[in-house]
Amino acid sequence: MNNDACLTDHFLIAMPQLDDPNFFQSVTYICQHDAEGAMGVIINQPLDMKLGEILEQLEIDNDNETLAQQMVYFGGPIQQDRGFILHSPSKNWQGTLFISDDIALTTSSDILKDIANQDGPKDCLLALGYAGWGAGQLEEELAQNAWLNVPASAEIIFDTPIEKRWHAAASLLGVDLQLLSDDIGHA
Repeated sequence: MNNDACLTDHFLIAMPQLDDPNFFQSVTYICQHDAEGAMGVIINQPLDMKLGEILEQLEIDNDNETLAQQMVYFGGPIQQDRGFILHSPSKNWQGTLFISDDIALTTSSDILKDIANQDGPKDCLLALGYAGWGAGQLEEELAQNAWLNVPASAEIIFDTPIEKRWHAAASLLGVDLQLLSDDIGHA
């Protein structure tokens, strides 16, 4: 795999015909992609769960009702019992991976303590689970037209309403997903 093919800090946008329930109309932020595979977090599939429930389960005190009502996302089908926090880089927590100037990923609970104490990152998205691909698997799915990909935008992750993220990510490519056919084919 050459560096030009690296999709770290890109969005994977599910094509309309991708009917896997885990990825239907999903936007996945790719946190890491190399010759061994890829790892990402889905950013537009909210769970029926709020951050307050997570903080309570972890016995982290929180008095902020707005924070308690923050959405938790389905990050992908792997390790759904584990939290993955996409956030603006501001500090180096225990399990932090700095992906770009605008986005980092943290997997340790120390960030949640800081968030509850109003000392966390300016922007954050908490997901349970992640999406993963083995060596060559993502490249094969791209060749099968299952995904579009485009360099990521922190604005779409943190500021765009959930229901608009799929279309907003595709619009970075100038693509209107409503105009795409559900049929797959190769010339």
